[in-house]
Parts: sequence; C-alpha cells; structure tokens
Amino acid sequence: MKLIINNSSMQPIYDQIVTQIRGGIMCGELKEEEMLPSVRTLARELKVSALTVKKAYDALDAEGFIVTVHGKGSFVAAFNQNLLMEEKKKEVEADLEKAIRKGRSCGMSDQEITDLFYIVLED
Repeated sequence: MKLIINNSSMQPIYDQIVTQIRGGIMCGELKEEEMLPSVRTLARELKVSALTVKKAYDALDAEGFIVTVHGKGSFVAAFNQNLLMEEKKKEVEADLEKAIRKGRSCGMSDQEITDLFYIVLED
C-alpha cells in the first residue's frame, strides 16, 4: 500500500490517510481481511506522528472500512455491498454538487445546467 502525503495541502494529514485507504478499499486495491501496516510502521513510512495514523485508523474503523483487533492489528473489513454502494453514491453526489456550483459561478441558470446534464447523460 503506497500512500502519498502532501504537507502543503489544506487537507489534514489524517484525512489524507483516511481518503487514500478508503479509496483503496473501494476500488478493490485493498482486499477484505487484508492486514494494514501497524500504526507505528505507517507513521514511520509517512514520517508523521503515530497519533495522526491512529486518528486515521480510528476514523476508518468508525466508518466501518476497517476492523482493529487489539494486539493483532487493523484489517480491511468484510464489506457489505450496500455500504460500498452508498459510499460510491455519496462520491457521485459530491461531484455533482461541485459541478453545479461551478456552473452557477459561471453564470449558468439551473435550466442550462439541467440541459447540459441530460446532454452528457445521453453520451
């Protein structure tokens, strides 16, 4: 698993870790029950605090993406297909919201944005 941390990003480092691991799980790069690096190992590799990695793992655990077993490590959770689909839908919704904001900032009306959406949808 190769994670890239951008220290000049406005996104917090723990969130960059969460986003990249979540993405790896969702695209199938990380498989169910695959063991993740230990908190200390990943912190050393990324040259960040172990507390930062711990915060990321805790967030992923709370979201249901990983399971942490005390004394054994953190593992990719067995995925419920409904949860996976819901996450993908949230991503699409966020992308659509971004496109709508961009269209409005260019002065497009809601109708023009809707028309453009249907044109793109037909392709």
